[in-house]
Amino acid sequence: MVRAYTQEYIYKHPWDRVTSASWRKFTDHENRRVLTHILEVDTLSCKLDLLSRKLYITRAVTIHLPGPWFIRKIVGQDICHCIESTIVDAQSRSMQLTSRNVSLQKFVEVEEKIRYEPHPNNPSEWTICRQETSIHIKPLSALASMAEKVEQRYAEKVLKYGATGREVMERICKYLEAESREMAFQS
Repeated sequence: MVRAYTQEYIYKHPWDRVTSASWRKFTDHENRRVLTHILEVDTLSCKLDLLSRKLYITRAVTIHLPGPWFIRKIVGQDICHCIESTIVDAQSRSMQLTSRNVSLQKFVEVEEKIRYEPHPNNPSEWTICRQETSIHIKPLSALASMAEKVEQRYAEKVLKYGATGREVMERICKYLEAESREMAFQS
């Protein structure tokens, strides 16, 4: 069974600010206290295509494995390695992140897609964020009912992490807004 869900969130900040906040989300030391499941983030590649005006970035993200403790005992580890691929399209003003786990794939497959675009009703001031997540626990047939419960718990954790991530993004956006006001005031 695959558990999938979609969320939408409106940032009342311009696209440029929201995407800047996205890049700072994991690097800001203050966020480490809030995003405790993120253990490490490393940039693997960064390519700017001048013809298409698109930026392609691939990062490795190491997270604390969410879910019940007994699952961590079964799989024999409590961390999971993921690959995050990001495409920023300057012309259309869209940013899409796709994350997939690369470890523990014989037990679980998780894919998360996040897309930031200017909000259609207020494109210069607001940004819409669409998040799609699918979670698939690969059980033995005898453990199918337990797998459904684990998928549900895992989905609850991912939803919680998503809400925490949005709170961090809002805080960074407000910081960037104050920073730009201060720079405008000084000029």
